[in-house]
Amino acid sequence: MENFCDTFLWGASTSAFQIEGAYNIDGKGLATTDVRHVPEGIADTKVACDHYHHWKEDVDLMAELGLNTYRMGFSWSRIMPDETLIPNEKGLQFYDDLINYLLEKGIEPLVTLYHFECPQALVDAFGGWKSRKMIDAYEKYAEVCFRHFKGRVKKWVTVNEQFIATAAPDLAMPYMKDPHERSKWIYQISYHVSLAEHKAFALLRTIDPEAVIGPVCSIQVVYPVTSDPKDILAAQEAEEMEEFYMLDMSVYGEYSPAAYTWLKKRDLLPETCPKDKEILHGSKPDFIGVNYYFSTCAKYEEKPFDFDTSFFWASDDCRIVPNPYMKKTEWMNMGTDPLGLYNGMRKIYDRYRLPQIVTENGMAVSETLGEDGKIHDDYRISYLRDHIQQVLRLKEEGYPVFGYCPWSFMDVLSSHQGFAKRYGLVFIDRTDTDLKECRRYKKDSFDWYREVIRSGGRNL
Repeated sequence: MENFCDTFLWGASTSAFQIEGAYNIDGKGLATTDVRHVPEGIADTKVACDHYHHWKEDVDLMAELGLNTYRMGFSWSRIMPDETLIPNEKGLQFYDDLINYLLEKGIEPLVTLYHFECPQALVDAFGGWKSRKMIDAYEKYAEVCFRHFKGRVKKWVTVNEQFIATAAPDLAMPYMKDPHERSKWIYQISYHVSLAEHKAFALLRTIDPEAVIGPVCSIQVVYPVTSDPKDILAAQEAEEMEEFYMLDMSVYGEYSPAAYTWLKKRDLLPETCPKDKEILHGSKPDFIGVNYYFSTCAKYEEKPFDFDTSFFWASDDCRIVPNPYMKKTEWMNMGTDPLGLYNGMRKIYDRYRLPQIVTENGMAVSETLGEDGKIHDDYRISYLRDHIQQVLRLKEEGYPVFGYCPWSFMDVLSSHQGFAKRYGLVFIDRTDTDLKECRRYKKDSFDWYREVIRSGGRNL
């Protein structure tokens, strides 16, 4: 218990495109998240939670909650709306006002530079992350942010969930039906992202040596479905190709022998340039952010190379299957597994020996205001309690875990389910088809988490 001292970061998370709205206001350019296809009747990014107009109210709620950090995101296309990469002063002013008020309230911003939303202008101009031009564009964007917010933002995230950011067809590249062609581009795009990330690591060292920076990974805890050695190997392979190959690039600047062999065998190795090795090996992150919601289960299965293996991952010798020991929930069909957070973070530390912060962890539920004007979300409290206890266990065992941020501070626009799927500690009173006034209502989990923070983690 003593390890949860005043230096531990108790936070909560959001992302820019999922809360800000104001998608074309004050000089903001379009992002891929603004133009992607949204089924009729599902909310889009135009308004989202209208945080752009409610930011002060939202920060006041964060202060009431007792947060000492807020894991937030910048919208690249709000700061740099087009391919000229000339900064938009009104976009920077919005983040100036927000960050200054956070600091006034004693809340440290933990800022994500890239959270799924790629500027559409760069996709139109040269194909976005398919082109190496994107590496230099990202470096220019990072430099503007590092210099402009120096001294105010001391913790940066390069990329949120590269696994999703590089593979989702409507976020990074045009859709490709052929699984091998699509995979080829996924790994090429991923390679470009890794180069950009290392350029940002090195750049921050020169601009603000006192600040720290790291990637955020959607950790994949994969159990073998049986004790058959082939199933065990399938689970190891799934973790390698859904998580570790990207973290290895972030930390070590190279693929593991297992990942390299897997890619080479399937003709998926990305094209490289001689100068890349110096960039990749010239820097490393200060920490690793961990996003975790549930674990999965794998079995060995020879099959055609396709994307039925797992979420955004194509393989020919492995399949992700349900785990019979996990209890499914409404929106989490793989079930929930608090021990998986402990298992996954242990593996990450054993492999990389870097401090970690939980940057996302939460439970999605369909919710509507009760007749009393409240949300009684005992189920979310139970989920968060069980996972915080695993973070506490890691701390007690001596692992350098320096913060916990549930997803999400408020209900956010879900990428594909709009506002039907809610994670927040704060309820946003709108539906997919009715904006209402986007009023904020504290859920029971808000009051519970406030007491957890107040007690330093003792009252779970």
